[in-house]
Amino acid sequence: MARKPGTIHEDVTRQHYTLTTEERSQLKEQVPVAVWLTGLPGSGKSTLADAVERRLHALGKHTMVLDGDNVRTGLNRDLGFAPEDRQENVRRVAEVAKLMCDAGIIPIVALVSPFNTDRDTARGLFAEGQFLEVWVETPAELCAERDPKGLYRKAKAGKIKNMTGVGQDYEAPEHAEIHVHGDADLTGNTDEVVSAILAKQ
Repeated sequence: MARKPGTIHEDVTRQHYTLTTEERSQLKEQVPVAVWLTGLPGSGKSTLADAVERRLHALGKHTMVLDGDNVRTGLNRDLGFAPEDRQENVRRVAEVAKLMCDAGIIPIVALVSPFNTDRDTARGLFAEGQFLEVWVETPAELCAERDPKGLYRKAKAGKIKNMTGVGQDYEAPEHAEIHVHGDADLTGNTDEVVSAILAKQ
C-alpha cells in the first residue's frame, strides 16, 4: 500500500553508527554547511551554484551541487509541479543535502523552492548554523528575457501550468542569511556566498 510522503513505517527503526559527522568532517578538513539557493526560474541560481562550487573546489573543499532540473531527471522524476509535488521535491532534496552534510560534504542546492514553509522545513533538518539560505533575487522581467530553457515562453503560451513566476507566486524568503541580486556582478555574488561558507570553517 502506498504511504503518504514523509511518513515513516512503524516497523522502521533508525540505526545508529559509531562514526560521527565530526570525524568525517575532520578527515576532509572542513565544516559541512548546506547552501540553499532559491529564486525564480532563470534568476541565476545554477550559474551562481556553479561559480561557488568552482571557487570552493579551488580551495580544496569537498562539494556537490544538487540542481533542481538534474534531480528531476532521476531521484524526483516521478514528481510534477503541483504544490504537493513541489513540497515533496524540496523534502527529498533537503534529505539528500542532510546526508551529504552528515558525510562531511558541503552541498550546494539550486532549487526554485517557492514556498517559505517548505524552505523552513528544509532548514529544520539541519543543526543550528548549518543551513545558509541564499535568495537570488532577479526581476521577473529579466528572468523572462533570459529564459534559457524557454519555460517562460511556453508558460505564456499555455503549454506549462503552475510555473513559478507566471501562473504561481514565488514567496520572498523571510529568513535568508544571504540576499544577492541576479542582475549584479557574478564575481561579487560568488565572493559573498563563499565568504559566508568560509566563515563557518
